[in-house]
Amino acid sequence: MQIGVIGAGFIGRAVAQLALAAGHEVMLSNSRGPQTMSRVLSGILGVQVGTSEEAARFGDVVLVAIPLEHYRSVPAHWLEGKTVMDANNYYPVRDGHIPELDRFETTTSRLLAEHLPHSHVVKVFNAIFAPDLTEDARPQGAAGRRALPVAADDAAAKAQVITLLDELGFDAVDAGGLDESWRFERAKPAYCVPLDQAGLTAALAAAERRVELPPVARTHRRT
Repeated sequence: MQIGVIGAGFIGRAVAQLALAAGHEVMLSNSRGPQTMSRVLSGILGVQVGTSEEAARFGDVVLVAIPLEHYRSVPAHWLEGKTVMDANNYYPVRDGHIPELDRFETTTSRLLAEHLPHSHVVKVFNAIFAPDLTEDARPQGAAGRRALPVAADDAAAKAQVITLLDELGFDAVDAGGLDESWRFERAKPAYCVPLDQAGLTAALAAAERRVELPPVARTHRRT
């Protein structure tokens, strides 16, 4: 499969590494253009680089991993008919205040889906620290394999991403539709906490819409 990545930050690069190792083709992009990505080319063997438009057109599946404040900068026509994996999180200090989110009236992925009305948005990869993507990936059936939450309105797109997660080294927990994706947004019990399927299912159920937890520190290490 061909995977385009809009956003060559830590999450985008980590997903690219895992996808390449699993036998997929990957094109990374950033807002400044491929001429600024020589370190990416030398640091991730086999990755391709391009403009954001090229990455969008390249991918059978496209990961959007950019600061939430810039989500409207992605032209919707680039992604028509495609599965779009949304790794965005809302940080008011970085993104500015978004009233609908501050009032708990919508979710980050619903905002993106409204901007991309002809795409199939899947919330994934937002609830894990970037270094943990490469450190915590495990083969199928491994004891204590980490699970990641997935939410989408389109069942086929959700199934496609769950299959991809398995190939990359993670179990999945279906968290429902995009309107339920708040359960693993920032400051919720499932956010960036390493859990197996049972633990993640419980954490999603424990989330309260208007209750935000303190920031999570990346302190765990596997032995």
